[in-house]
Amino acid sequence: MELRVLRYFLMVAREENITKAAELLHITQPTLSRQLMQLEDELGTKLLQRSSHSIRLTEDGMLLKRRAQELVQLADKTAGEFQKGEELSGNIAIGSGEGNSVQELAGVIRAFQKKHPLVQYDLYTANADDIKERLDKGLLDMGLLMEPVDITKYNFIRLTRKERWGVLVRKDSRLAGKDSVRPEDLLDIPVFLAQRALIKNEIEGWFGDYYDQIHIAGTFNLINNVAVMVENNIGVAFCFRIQNRFDNLEFIPLAPSLETGAVLVWKKAQMVSRTMHQFISFMKECRETEE
Repeated sequence: MELRVLRYFLMVAREENITKAAELLHITQPTLSRQLMQLEDELGTKLLQRSSHSIRLTEDGMLLKRRAQELVQLADKTAGEFQKGEELSGNIAIGSGEGNSVQELAGVIRAFQKKHPLVQYDLYTANADDIKERLDKGLLDMGLLMEPVDITKYNFIRLTRKERWGVLVRKDSRLAGKDSVRPEDLLDIPVFLAQRALIKNEIEGWFGDYYDQIHIAGTFNLINNVAVMVENNIGVAFCFRIQNRFDNLEFIPLAPSLETGAVLVWKKAQMVSRTMHQFISFMKECRETEE
């Protein structure tokens, strides 16, 4: 498979129309159709379901789309790492969860940007498991992971800021306005928990003997969608303290307090670009100055 053909395939998958895709790719429609048929022959499977008005991906087509996106992204990232000039440039791909520790990372990036304004940052938001998978595939350079998390495969810098756990509730909830929430306050309220097993273990430990009595409404990986569930009075959500961006919701910390740290990680024994090397060194210098 050629990267060029994979880019053609991704354009068709996006536009769902060969004529439109050919125009955007600046090639003729017959040429594009021939390349796609050759790709199907090469893989020995049907990738596209053609109709008179549009194109839909088959199941194998959807699988190739995911793989092609990863391959093209990795190829573009690799090419960028070999672009050299007198002034530091290039891209740093960083995955991060949702937490206030991002503020600390943003401060480092802001300072690094002043020294090296040509460096760009590709930001990817997901939970720790997803970020680690993309790190292992080489799609991300670094990951900002919320603990507890297994980081045995990575080099890391521990951030100073702690994340405080609490529950996200509606402002008309009977919990609203409380200084803190205790396990017994949640026994008759459906709760949403984070999907990650290590996080579930932390929450189970906080509940103690009450854990078997709680009603788990469901799980989530990122806060935005579960916030909609909370707004619709389906339950409350365990999460980190976040800047309040939901008008009808309120964050209430847990008691006893439950806090977690964050680590910025990158793969061990891996060659990194000059830009990445400079950024890691700068990050370490910032930490040493703080200490």
